[in-house]
Amino acid sequence: MNTTLTNSPLSRARAAEILNALTSSHILVIGDIILDRYIWGNVQRISPEAPVPIVHINKETSVPGGAANVARNLAELRVPVTLAGAVGRDEMGACVKRLLEQNKVQTNILQEILDYPTSTKTRILASRQQLLRLDAEAPLSLDPLTLEQAKANILRVLPQVRAVIVADYNKGLINQEFLDFIKTQCAQHKIWLSMDPKPSHLLDLSGVNLITPNRKEAFELAQIPDTASSAQPPLQDTKLLQVAQILLRNCAPANILITLGEHGMLLCRQDQPPIHIPTFAREVFDVSGAGDTVIAALTAAITTGASLQEAAILANHAAGVVVAKVGTATANPEEILEILPQE
Repeated sequence: MNTTLTNSPLSRARAAEILNALTSSHILVIGDIILDRYIWGNVQRISPEAPVPIVHINKETSVPGGAANVARNLAELRVPVTLAGAVGRDEMGACVKRLLEQNKVQTNILQEILDYPTSTKTRILASRQQLLRLDAEAPLSLDPLTLEQAKANILRVLPQVRAVIVADYNKGLINQEFLDFIKTQCAQHKIWLSMDPKPSHLLDLSGVNLITPNRKEAFELAQIPDTASSAQPPLQDTKLLQVAQILLRNCAPANILITLGEHGMLLCRQDQPPIHIPTFAREVFDVSGAGDTVIAALTAAITTGASLQEAAILANHAAGVVVAKVGTATANPEEILEILPQE
């Protein structure tokens, strides 16, 4: 199998051209919406009641998570973005909507569901380390009327957008019927469709332009145990290359970008050699949300006419910015350009 390693054929001037063009790209994000809450504090002693640390709370913050974080990443790149999905008619849902509107994400087709608790992840941190995560959620099941309204909302927005991103967190919104509807409409409107799939929620991914699993998800999607060392150079990792080929054949997306943490990314396309894109992260504090940054930046770049390889390299730099921050974070154009190598 022929393979290719790329360092950075993307110049800073070309990256700036792509980033400047993003303001003309309207993108629709569809998926499961989560509220990410952070409780920040410090630990000075262990509880006398149990062998657990006592956290003295300094502050609490909240940011949009899940599909809402993908939309937030797009907005930070100055892409006009609309979010389709559902929140509960509760305090957490209201908080998500307020945060999205503050981040200039259009929420006019966001649906509020009665008696549905907005999915919430609460992380407790001390000295920049996560001690505990508390999840509050329930499966979402749209009744036929609400589902039809969701489809009508999407049809109303589609003529205005250049790309669609489906962010499946397996919370209940994305099922095969809904995904088939999205795929059909994107194909009819000739709109690029990216998807972040969840292996725990197997769906027919054929016809999607791009999927962006991480290494663990890629092996799970291919239903192959990951027995190889992830420390191997990706282009010499025969198991990883085999998984990529299985996914291209069996899942049948047009393209796959497998994110590999500190080893960068592996870009795989039908009938073309895989391309390894090394990481550009200077330091890593927190990888949460980095996948959202990747799919947002890559898809946005594609809408400007960037090649898939250019878009993947740009997304890799955006992820490098995000993992150097604590918590669910974003990258703006200035931060991305700053870490691009000088010509």
